Amino acid sequence: MLIPLKPGELVRLIPAVATGSQFSASSGNPRKLLQRVLISVIGGVIALLISQVLLFRSQAGPVFLVVGFVFLLYVLWGPILEAGRRNALLRRYPAAAIFEGVVADLFRREVVENRREQANRQGRLELVENRRTWLCLELEDEDGYLGQIRFPLEKKHELIRPGMVIRCLVLSERKDFSRIGALSDGWLPQLKQWVGEYPYLLRPAFEELCLRRLG
Repeated sequence: MLIPLKPGELVRLIPAVATGSQFSASSGNPRKLLQRVLISVIGGVIALLISQVLLFRSQAGPVFLVVGFVFLLYVLWGPILEAGRRNALLRRYPAAAIFEGVVADLFRREVVENRREQANRQGRLELVENRRTWLCLELEDEDGYLGQIRFPLEKKHELIRPGMVIRCLVLSERKDFSRIGALSDGWLPQLKQWVGEYPYLLRPAFEELCLRRLG
C-alpha cells in the first residue's frame, strides 16, 4: 500500500541539515574516523605554520590562517557534509509515498567493508578483507515485490520474522511509482524497531505521520 505524501511533507521528514543520528552514521568506522583526524591535524598544522610565516610578509597569511582552522574542524564538518549529501539524494525525488507492507523474506549476506594489504610472517604482502554480516529484508504488499532494505546485523535484529509489518518511504521519479528510485530506512511497529543502513527519516515525525494516515 502506497500513500503519497502531501507537498512539503518530504522535506519535513528528511532534513537538509544532519541530525545527531545522521552525524554518527556519517562519521564512519574507526578507520575512516582516523583518516579524518589525520587529514584534519596534518592539513591544519601545515596551513597554520604557513600562515605564521606569511602573516607579516604577505596578504595570503590571514587566508592560510582561516584554511588552517577549517582543516582542524574537518572532523566535525566532514560528517555533516556527508550526511547533507545523502539526505539531498532522497529529497530531490519529485514523488514520495508511505509504504506499508510486510517482510516477505530475509537472508544474511557477508559484505566486504574494506580491503588492505598486510605483511605476513614471511614478509610477503597478502590481501586482508574485513567482512561483516548484513541482514537483507525483502519487502512486498498486495501488489507484489517492492524492494530491499539492507543493514549490518545486530543482536536485536534476531527477532525479525517474515510476515511482520514494515513501513518506510518510497521515492520515485514518476508520480505513478511505476519505477522505484529509493527506499528510506524502515519501521517495524510490532517490534518498535528501526532498520536500515542510514537513518534518513526524522523518526518520531514519521511514526506520528503513519499513525495519522494509517491509523
